Amino acid sequence: MIGVTSSRPHVSCIGYIMMAYARVDDAFITNEIYLLERSGLKLHIFSVKPLDNGRRHASVDQIQAAVICLPDPTSRSKTHLVWRHLRAFWRSHLSLLRRRPRAYVSALSFALGLQLKYRFPLRSRQITEEQFIVDFLRAGPVALNVLECPCIRHLHGHFCHASTTITMMVSRLTGVPFSFTAHAKDIYLSKSNPGDLLQRKLRGAAFVVTCTEGNRVLLQRLCPDLTSLHRIYHGVDTATFAPPIPPRCDNGGVPRILAVGRFVEKKGFPYLVRACRVLREKGHAFRCDIVGRPDRDSEAVRRLIEEGHLEETVFVSDALTHDELKGLYERCTIFCLPCIVAGNGDRDGIPNVLVEAMAMRRPVVATGVSAIPELIEDGANGLLVPEKDVPALARALDRLLEDAALRGTLADAAYETVRGSFDAERTTRALKDLFTSSLASTPGASS
Repeated sequence: MIGVTSSRPHVSCIGYIMMAYARVDDAFITNEIYLLERSGLKLHIFSVKPLDNGRRHASVDQIQAAVICLPDPTSRSKTHLVWRHLRAFWRSHLSLLRRRPRAYVSALSFALGLQLKYRFPLRSRQITEEQFIVDFLRAGPVALNVLECPCIRHLHGHFCHASTTITMMVSRLTGVPFSFTAHAKDIYLSKSNPGDLLQRKLRGAAFVVTCTEGNRVLLQRLCPDLTSLHRIYHGVDTATFAPPIPPRCDNGGVPRILAVGRFVEKKGFPYLVRACRVLREKGHAFRCDIVGRPDRDSEAVRRLIEEGHLEETVFVSDALTHDELKGLYERCTIFCLPCIVAGNGDRDGIPNVLVEAMAMRRPVVATGVSAIPELIEDGANGLLVPEKDVPALARALDRLLEDAALRGTLADAAYETVRGSFDAERTTRALKDLFTSSLASTPGASS
């Protein structure tokens, strides 16, 4: 493991547990950590997977929290997955057994119970035979670090899939209370939480945070008696994503349509490419940039571009940092994100890139799926179209390309929406209050 030693170990802090820290796709989490630190909260970060050494946002370098990364046992050999994790982490587990034998046996029994309950075909065909044992083995070194750093008085998992399973097991091993943030895919895909596992997590947590009202309603329906469920939107740093001064004028050059996101089904990029073909056939001269980390839909998007002879109109590029994205937001005429609910149920909540574009006074076009209508009111601060409806998407883009006044009106309203409800300073303050309350109620905590 690699780590950085905290400079003030006597100050109570929050242990953040994530599957992978500092990924460029998870900018909202790193920005949350940065703003929590800036507000005075102390954090300690655990990354189950090694650090991503690729592109990273500037906020990552400003984070002062100690970071512990687990080694990657999967790269060591081709032996069985459980054996590889056991060989990597057995010393941590032996130390835990010696230090907290009852808690260790209880947590191990809990993990074995999950494995037995959810491995049967009638329960779930999507959980591998060793999943919960691997999660327990991963929890060991994290738990040992928590015990060796008594300043950690609360644990928080991001996404309610394996990272929260691990967080829950660390809590059982250490006695430190935990909470988690539920997002989108992790709530709706059964493979993330087969059977009643999500309900068990909800009931076991000190509190639960989710990022949309639709998610909150769903989770409350799963656990009607739950009183510790909070909806806190992912805000954006409006100081970073601020409109350019003076405003850029988009009337002098070729209009630009911008879309940002991973190349996965739920982003709906193939529908945008088809809409671009319709726009070009109507005689529009424009440029469309689709920016994001390559994934399963990358080839399909490129193939559609080639089939439509759009190579000089639609351009695909890899994921960018916040600083790089800002320049694209400033230059774009329209921001478009035609999200869909994927065939397996995967979906977005409120895509952060939509909020970022709106914060920078860009007119937006999106689909009315998931929680996007919580952000965009059709015709008031953006345009909404039905998912997978290429003609409707093309008409909305055509309307904005033709009407500069409408673009300005929607962009101004979008900016006010973000300033009113999605400013990260405000949303982070609400999250900090939950952590502060938990620390204050934890025996032995100090601030």
